[in-house]
This record gives sequence, C-alpha cells and structure tokens, in this order.
Amino acid sequence: MILPVAWLIWLDVKILTRFEGKKWSIPARVYARPLELYTGAPYTANHVLRELRLLGYRKQVNLDRPGSYNASQSVIAVHKRGFDFWDGAEDEQRLRIHFDRSGVSRITSSGRREAGPVRFDPLYIGGIYPEEAEDRILVRLSEVPDLLIKGLLSVEDKSFYQHFGISPRGIGRALISNIKAGRAVQGGSTLTQQLVKNFYLTSERSLQRKANEALMSVLLELHYGKDEILQAYLNEVYLGQAGERAIHGFGLASYFYFERPLNELDLPGIALLVGMIKGPSLYNPRRNPNHAIERRNIVIDVMLADGIITTQQAEAAKKARLGITPKAPAGASRYPAFMELLKAQLRQDYKQQDLETEGLQIYSTLDPIIQDIAEKTLDRRLSEFETGRGLKKDTLQGAVIVTAGHNGELLAMVGGREALYAGFNRALHARRQVGSILKPAIYATAYSQPQHYSMLTPVDDSPLQVKTHESRLWEPKNHDGQFHGRVPLYMALARSHNVSAARLGLTLGLDNVFDTLYRLGIRKNLPPYPSVLLGAAELTPLEVAGMYQTFAANGFRTPIRAIRDVLDADRKPLQRYPVTLSQVIEPSVAYLTNASLIEVMRSGTGRSFYWQFPSSMVVAGKTGTTNELRDSWFAGFSNDKLGVVWVGDDANKPIKLTGSTGALRVWTDIMKATGIESLRLAPPSDIAFAWVETTTGRLSGEDCEDSIQLPFIKGSQPREKSDCIINQTSIGDTIRKKVKSFWESLFGDED
Repeated sequence: MILPVAWLIWLDVKILTRFEGKKWSIPARVYARPLELYTGAPYTANHVLRELRLLGYRKQVNLDRPGSYNASQSVIAVHKRGFDFWDGAEDEQRLRIHFDRSGVSRITSSGRREAGPVRFDPLYIGGIYPEEAEDRILVRLSEVPDLLIKGLLSVEDKSFYQHFGISPRGIGRALISNIKAGRAVQGGSTLTQQLVKNFYLTSERSLQRKANEALMSVLLELHYGKDEILQAYLNEVYLGQAGERAIHGFGLASYFYFERPLNELDLPGIALLVGMIKGPSLYNPRRNPNHAIERRNIVIDVMLADGIITTQQAEAAKKARLGITPKAPAGASRYPAFMELLKAQLRQDYKQQDLETEGLQIYSTLDPIIQDIAEKTLDRRLSEFETGRGLKKDTLQGAVIVTAGHNGELLAMVGGREALYAGFNRALHARRQVGSILKPAIYATAYSQPQHYSMLTPVDDSPLQVKTHESRLWEPKNHDGQFHGRVPLYMALARSHNVSAARLGLTLGLDNVFDTLYRLGIRKNLPPYPSVLLGAAELTPLEVAGMYQTFAANGFRTPIRAIRDVLDADRKPLQRYPVTLSQVIEPSVAYLTNASLIEVMRSGTGRSFYWQFPSSMVVAGKTGTTNELRDSWFAGFSNDKLGVVWVGDDANKPIKLTGSTGALRVWTDIMKATGIESLRLAPPSDIAFAWVETTTGRLSGEDCEDSIQLPFIKGSQPREKSDCIINQTSIGDTIRKKVKSFWESLFGDED
C-alpha cells in the first residue's frame, strides 16, 4: 500500500512543479519597426501596400475582419489589426489613408473623422533559438476564436467540460464512430490525457505509460480548472516541423501555415489546423495537400453534425482552397545579417540561455521595405558591373548599411549578394582598405584650427616624398596622374586629391588626425604610417558607417543600434534602448566638414548622383577607391538617411571600379527607391558666411566674377578685399554722394 501512495504523491509533485513553474522554453521573438503613418508622412501608396502585403494583410472588398485592405489610386482602406506595443495596446481600427504627391495627405477613421498618427503591427522577422527547439506563440484563451474551440472539442473531446480527466464514454463513442466511418475520425483520449502525454511523458507505448497518463490526467484536473488546461493544450499541441524547429500551439501554427494571426482564420483554416492534430506530418498541407483537404473536410463534417456550423457554411468551406502560403516563413530569420548584429547587441545585456528560453519580445529598428530594396539593388547592380566590366559571373560581392542619420537606428544591413542565407557577413566582418573614405577626418582636424585653416585655405598639391620609418620613400599620386598646385581645402576634398590630403595630414600631425578618427568612432588601432591618411587601413562597413554617423549627427557620436525595446513573455517592458549622444567634434567643425562633403557631391567625385536627382536635392558624401581598383566605397547621408556601400572581390582582386563608378551607383539607386529628404544644415552660432573670390581668396561680392559664398568660423574670414568689391564700394560711395547733393540742392542742408 505504501508504494502506490508514494508513486501517486511523486506524480502529483511532478504535475505541480511543471505546471506551476515555467511550462515552456520559449525562444525570443524579434520584430521589425512598426510602420507609423501620419499626415505628411513621406510614404507613397505603393510603399504602404508593399508593407501591408509583407504583414499578411489580404485584399478584401468589405473589410469585415482585421488584416484586410482594399485600394484605389489615391486611397487605401484598411482594417488595421490591434497589437500590444511596448508602450501599450492599440485596438483594431478601420482607416482610410489618403495620398498626394508628397505622401500621406490625410487619415480618416470610421465616420470620416480625422485620425491621428497610427501604427501597424510590426513584422515578425525571426527568433533566437537553441540548436534544437520547440517554438510557439503563446495565446490566451480569450484570444482564440470560439469556432476553433468548438471545433477542437467536437473532434477531440466532446465531453471535455464534463469528464474528470479520462472519459470511458468518450473512448467508446470514438470507437463506434470510427467503426461506422471505416476510418479513424475521432480519438479516444481526452484533451487532458493528450496534454499530459505531450507535457510530461515520453512517446513510449506501454501499459505503465498509459496508466501514468490516466492517473496524471485525474490529478491535473484536481488542481486546475478546465479553462487553464484547455489554454495549456492550445499552446502545447504539436502541429508541424520546420527543420529542427518544432511548431507547437495554434498561435504559431496560424502564422506558420497562413502567415496570419489566429483570430483572422476562417472556417476552412480552423478545420485544417484542428484536423492536423491527428497527424501533422501526414496531413501537412504543403507536402500532402490532398490528404490535408480530405482530413479538413472530415472535421467540417463533424462540426456540421454537432450543429456548430450550417450546411451552407460547410459546403462553402469544403469547396475552399487550402489558402496556405506556398513556403513556410523563415524560422531563425530571413534577415541573417541584421540579426547577427542584433544578437551581438543583446548579448551585452542578456545571457544566451535567456534569449533562447525566456520568451522575450525584441522590437528592432529594421525597416523591411528599405532592407528589401537594399538587397535587390545590390544584387542587380553587381550583376550589371560584372557584365559591363567583363568580369566572371558572381565575382563581385558587396555590403550595404542604411541608418537613420539623426539617431543611429539601423534600418537595413546587407552582408552579401545572397542576403537570405546566413554566411560571411561582410557588413560586420569584411575588413577592407577604405581609400579616400578617411579623408574627411583630415579636413575636420584642419577646421578645428580656425586660426590656421578655413574651407578657402590653399593646400599644396605638388609632388611629395616622405621617408618612412623603414627608410623607404613614400610618394603618393593623384588618381588622374596629375598635380594641381595650390588648391582650396574644400576643393581638394571634393576632387579627392591624394597629394594635398597627405601633405595636409602630415602638417597637422598623424597623432592629431588619428585622434579625430578615434573620436569619430573608429575603434581599431591604426598603424602610424602616413599611407593611412589615404585609406591604407582596413575597416568594416559598420565601422565606416559609425564614423559618418558622427558627421550626420553634426559632431555628436551616436552609436548604431539595432534594438528599440525588450519586453518579457508577459509583454511587460524590460529595457529601452534610447538614443545616446556625446559631442566629440565641435558643431562648427562638423558644419564645415559637412559643407565640404556637400561640395564633393556638387562638383567633385560624387557628382554622378545628380544624374538621377534634381539639383535642389542636397546630400553629403565621399567616395573611396583603393590601389589597383580593388575596393569601391561610398558613404553619404541626406537629412533622414545615412548609407555605406562597399563593393569588391572576396579574393581581393582588382574589380575595375572606382568609388564613383561602383558603390556610389548602388547608394544612389537605394536612396532613389526609398526616398530621401534634402539635407538641411543648421549653422551653429559661431558660423558666419562670406562671399569670397576663388582665385585669390579675398573678400568679394555676390555679383563679382569667380565668387562663391562659404561658411567660416567667426574670425577666420578673409580680411583683404578683392578689386571687385573695392570698385563696387567706390561706385556706391559716388552714387550716394550724388544722391545727397541732389537732395540738398532741392531742400537745402538741414544740418
């Protein structure tokens, strides 16, 4: 007698320990940024439609359920889903989004009332899994469609709310039904028994296991209510396999097969999932569609016989197609390059085990539309370069990083041509020589000494020889093979003259230039060689992006981040990742450097940008080309976006592309497809503007020949006046004297 009682107590403890504690190990789920719309938002109708389709919204005339939309030429009507965001839940809502040439012109809700800013549910972009994982999306019983619960109980356990864990009557009824049908249409185990088998026991077939299953089912029902048991079953039931990832629960199964939340499933979809409980592999709708339809229709017949649905509903549902997505959505992620950085940033605050088991919800910065554009643009352009340069197919590789210039949020990251596959992530790990990409640091160092340098200060671009520490001569050359004499600083950068940049950097001192680079965000220790001034240093695209992020933020160091918020499994906020700023470059120095980078695009190596954009568009940027044309770089920013592109050969062979003919064209295409805002530089209080003569550097006037208006740190403007402005002043004085004499002859001298 003691042994059975002890066994029963052990089973009871086992049930309580597992059910009261953490029931499941749940991988973290990662979401993209939500699409936010408001009056004036710079989104076209095509952009919004593209995102709605990514989110699984279905085109529908009457919009009778969330997740549906219809569109005309200038209006999108949508039944927006509700979602529990990090800062609170938002309900489902019917909206009409109006568009004009500039973007969103108006948003109205039901009753044609003006609606404020709206957020759409964010796209799920992947999870963080252990090597072998059960995956599930937990759902509350209140979130499950009533039709699914009724159908489930009808097929699997009609007396669920009456029995006490086991049901002899149910076993007998199922046996009779199966004999009549000539096939298995109903199971004999209760839902409680199925839950116990999956939750606590192995799949071993033995009398002892069946006895334990029955005992534990009764014990489970002694401790917990029916609704708690049913909710656990809905989240535990096995419904498919994706590689090493097991699909558990109806919440995840709905996304896995239909890419829709559970509450949007119709009768055919619900019947399909309920039918799959009997054999997820046999009734897999992607592999065995005929078996799946047959099983779905059996479930529909059972629901009809039990009065859950009408004959008309049953007939329509049995005629419906499966309605599943052709391919299963990616498990780990279809954005492996972005996810690699996100995971690295998460590991600074969370243990790997917690990321794999605690059900954290990660809200990232990824913009899926920009990501898609960047991936496709890079692949298309690389193919064109190969054809145009006579290179073997798939010779070229590349990387792209796009951020929000003002706050450092990572919007897109492409680690290579095959962006969907996890592999070598060039955006993070490809250390390549960067060429002229580093030159702005030289000029920023010069601008920090306004007593000696301004944008107009001439630099010497004549032949240069430098003896290195190895007693070798270093003789930099310009890309065009020419020397250009004395050139204004801003023009030397715009034309990317190597010799003048090297001479300026040596005059300033390598230590001072390197200090600027470190303050801009470069973390790698740079070798103390003068060739580094011209980019003979190996950096990753992410490091280059970090450097230019500081320029885009007007001298404030803004670390690039991939995460916005982290919530726990109960959707309670754990951590926010706000913008962090530290001023590392004086605003006036950043302003002069950015003004010089604008000139790079206007008249220098980046001018091909304006083949696709109007002259009114203002952007700043810099090309980079390495020796023997092995690497093609471009880094640039508009008012709202910063992008870095690298193009090269993994084998480090010449690619016959400069920064202008390679990376810049990829960057330009991406910015054109995503849309950008013209750069607006706000001059700091210590910046003054002056018209100057480009040939002499003297003060000039707007109407004078060879004059240009440039910004200066106050006190560094030229003092000597040009002949033009002297003559204008003399003429003006003469005119004023004659006018005064004329009025005095009329009215006399009032003094």
